[in-house]
Amino acid sequence: MRKLLAHFGQPAVTLSAEQHLRLDALKTKLSIDRKAGLGGSRIVVVDVETTGLNLASDHLIAIGAVAIHNGHIALADSFEEVLRQKTESGKANILVHGIGGSAQRAGLPPEEALLAFLEYLDGAPFFAFHVAFDETMLRKACKKFLGINFRHAWVDLAYLLPELFPDYAKKYHALDDWLAHFSIGNDARHNALADALATAQLGLIALRAARARRAPDFKSLQNMEKAQRWLNASH
Repeated sequence: MRKLLAHFGQPAVTLSAEQHLRLDALKTKLSIDRKAGLGGSRIVVVDVETTGLNLASDHLIAIGAVAIHNGHIALADSFEEVLRQKTESGKANILVHGIGGSAQRAGLPPEEALLAFLEYLDGAPFFAFHVAFDETMLRKACKKFLGINFRHAWVDLAYLLPELFPDYAKKYHALDDWLAHFSIGNDARHNALADALATAQLGLIALRAARARRAPDFKSLQNMEKAQRWLNASH
């Protein structure tokens, strides 16, 4: 129980009574069995859009996610929300993700958007490409608006894919490199949900390759990622 409660900090923000109840309910749901078999698992693939790329000063604008169930992408099990912004981001930033000022001002209150996302997550582990950025932005937002120290189980496909496909490890680094290699299209690049869907297709390819190596569970994928990180650092 102590380990589970460490998943969250004490809320330091003002939430409604109903929001507190929802947050309390999440404390009992966001524990992860990292040794659950990959065959019957639900993995959430997430992507975020932000006001920029500075981890310290920029912040979250939108979250997109889609789930992988039993080796298939479940389009019906997806999530997309824009977080309401007090001040719209700059024109150059809007040109990247396409979320205009009116859409930013009309988004869900951040507390509601984040609670809805955590409820959608329902304890499933994450796939993402370049996890550090998505994770940092989500953790900052959860701390600011919900008062929680959100930590979760992730696998970074930017490291898992080179581990599984070593022949391409030196050639491919960016998400677009891997998408092009596997002929995965994305007509709405930098839309959070579209990017999550494209990344989920890479996730399926990674899962098939991992099963071919007899990887039994999510923890084994994390170990593969760590091995590739170590290999990268040693060169």
